[in-house]
Amino acid sequence: EVQLVESGGGLVQAGGSLRLSCATSGFTFDNYAIGWFRQAPGKERQGVSCINTKDGSTHYTDSARSRFTISRDNAANTLYLQMNSLLSEDTALYYCATTLGYWGQGTQVTVSS
Repeated sequence: EVQLVESGGGLVQAGGSLRLSCATSGFTFDNYAIGWFRQAPGKERQGVSCINTKDGSTHYTDSARSRFTISRDNAANTLYLQMNSLLSEDTALYYCATTLGYWGQGTQVTVSS
């Protein structure tokens, strides 16, 4: 059974940092690209960042580039997102998803201004 379980969300003040984790199981982690998405209340889900787990190449949206860093631990089958200099507009439910077509349940990030 494929599982993706996010953790690490929480309430943080603007300018603070959080590190999200996505623990995966049930598939060969380094055979698929994997990434982070987010959905704010009343808005559509949008991509944040993704990583090709074979060669480690990474991609970021403009809002994430320079503040967020995506990484993965292939041995632990886990994806991370280090988020620095958080802004109130980063408040959203953050999901990880793989190109295999599976999504996690999300972890809430709330940034207070």
